[in-house]
Amino acid sequence: MAKILIHGGRRLQGHVEISGAKNAALPILAASVLAGEGENCLTPVPWLNDVVVMLDLLQSLGVQIETDGVGTVYVRAHNLIGWEAPYTLVNRMRASVLIMGPLLARLGRARISLPGGCAIGSRPIDLHLKGFVALGADVIANHGYVEASAKQLRGANIYLDYPSVGATENIMMAATLAKGTTVLENAAAEPEIVNLADYLNKMGARITGAGTDRIEISGVDELVGVSHTIIPDRIEAATYLIAAVLGQGEVTISPVDCSSLRSALAKLCEAGCNIKSKAEQQLVVRPISRLQALDVQTLPYPGFPTDLQPQLMAMLTQATGASLITETVFENRFQHVAELGRMGAQIKVIGRQALVRGPTKLTGTTVTATDLRAGAALVLAGLIAEGQTIVSEAFHIDRGYVQIVEKLRGLGAEIERLDN
Repeated sequence: MAKILIHGGRRLQGHVEISGAKNAALPILAASVLAGEGENCLTPVPWLNDVVVMLDLLQSLGVQIETDGVGTVYVRAHNLIGWEAPYTLVNRMRASVLIMGPLLARLGRARISLPGGCAIGSRPIDLHLKGFVALGADVIANHGYVEASAKQLRGANIYLDYPSVGATENIMMAATLAKGTTVLENAAAEPEIVNLADYLNKMGARITGAGTDRIEISGVDELVGVSHTIIPDRIEAATYLIAAVLGQGEVTISPVDCSSLRSALAKLCEAGCNIKSKAEQQLVVRPISRLQALDVQTLPYPGFPTDLQPQLMAMLTQATGASLITETVFENRFQHVAELGRMGAQIKVIGRQALVRGPTKLTGTTVTATDLRAGAALVLAGLIAEGQTIVSEAFHIDRGYVQIVEKLRGLGAEIERLDN
């Protein structure tokens, strides 16, 4: 099992390049099966484990995949024949559920096993299935599988009880080939959803309102292949912003979409971080003398992202005073607290709140990544810890960060991957 070895205390400086957003690439790859004709050319696709699983899943359904090996993927789905996602692939990645909407729209049938993924809390797919039912599909859940079928999906008014990103994407994709108009209310507004809607519209869909809580989809008869650019990964960008703050050097980060980072930048600046826009799609982080404690609450976009909460917590162990973090999205997203505590962090958890006292001296030890973002937080902690830190279960980190070891080493970190 892969591990990451870090010798802390090195100053970080230089430039780091941000990869395409995993959370945009996965639904966009799934949506590619909606194209009955032509070729989809997608770039920059982040070469991550989850992306590889999605590509394997598409190929198992008869989709033709080619890649140049450096970020461009070509997808041809005109020979789509499969409507069942294999258990061996779905169990490895939760985002596999996003194939249901496109398959249901294109073939009239879809069957998947209940998805796997990070164990950070309850993430049921009930909202996805309710949306499919509203569009006229018959849905059967039995023995760990979910199957949906419909001779013809029809537009409907759908209200989401919670602004679920996955449900918004899945229903939006299914509705593109439905007869009539679908109105999706209380929809999620993440930038990744806007990127997906832009892609679908290029393919011939008629979608308005993406990025707001009300999305309208007018069904069309067919979609075709196009070329499309995937947005930069805002969570990766914010993670490197925090790494740069802790590294106390001058680091430039690009490409970034500053508008999608508003909540993260606001909180980092509130803590006293020196982050400025240097050029279009580029941010520069400069050293500061002291970090200030702050309070933060995770919320759906445009609120502070839950995917950045563990990394911010690692930073706040070095802030002066007591910081209060309230997690409202995932009930089990404090699993990294115990591991940070083993390094010397002073964190007390009560329910969905964590009180972080700082600044505290962190000491390197062996810690375990329990999920993707927790692993990133432990790597950040290792960068500033005295001595040697070993982060085990590093495969979690590989699910969301392209070449994290190489990128941090390029900034001056003393870090390496251990394969045994």
